[in-house]
Amino acid sequence: MPQSSTIPPVHSDALWTIERGVSPIVATAIHDGHAIRKELEGLYALSSDERLREEDPFTGFISSNVPNRIVFHRSRFEVDINRGRDGAIYFTPEQAWGLKVWKDRLPSDDAERSLRTHDDYYEVLLAFLKGIERWHGRFVVLDIHSYNHRRAGPTTAPTAQAKAPHINIGTSSIDRARWSYVLDALTNHLRSFAIDGCRLDVRENIAFQGKGEQTRFIHEHFPLTGCAIAVEFKKFFMDEWTGEPDIEVLEKLRSIIASTVPLLEHILESGQ
Repeated sequence: MPQSSTIPPVHSDALWTIERGVSPIVATAIHDGHAIRKELEGLYALSSDERLREEDPFTGFISSNVPNRIVFHRSRFEVDINRGRDGAIYFTPEQAWGLKVWKDRLPSDDAERSLRTHDDYYEVLLAFLKGIERWHGRFVVLDIHSYNHRRAGPTTAPTAQAKAPHINIGTSSIDRARWSYVLDALTNHLRSFAIDGCRLDVRENIAFQGKGEQTRFIHEHFPLTGCAIAVEFKKFFMDEWTGEPDIEVLEKLRSIIASTVPLLEHILESGQ
């Protein structure tokens, strides 16, 4: 994956990185990873570049100035943390945007080892968020992702803006009656920014609805204290076919996400 000097490398054996600060605001980048276990390398029908196209590179970088954060370093093509355990491995093309992931059926032992990573992640996530809850009472998780908008090819027209906002806010599993004041403040704040002279188009449940496993899990275990919001960036910060990033745009997005921290802290403290 292309790297900038501002984006530090990750040890190849790392499963995830956790940073804990003194704040009720958390960011996660659970599809940022590209690494896979060495014993799986010869089993894939997809190339590294093909896998990268459906991953969310640089979302860890975008989240890097949030006080509490978790970045998952394994590829979603090894185990997809944002799907339930039963669907966390892409056995069939129907589970993976029509892509044939494996040359042959993945051996059950290899699958079970990947699923243990899924189990361990959610055990760690639960403990981590319980700690945030003890300190602050309530918390907000920004579940940061990205999505493709040039699926037909690098030289074809992108998805129409009407169907592909710069930032898609996914709220499917959120209790709106309880958390609308947080959602509205976040959305309005993000809309106040422009990049390259273009005001950010920020809309709710257009390209995605926030139906991932992580937000569902958080709302199940913290129904009164945890607000988990899926924040999907269109890949206008990179070339989704080559993987080449636009570092200047990435820096701006990182700054924008960092600016949400004091806002959300104030909103949680005031309760409105």
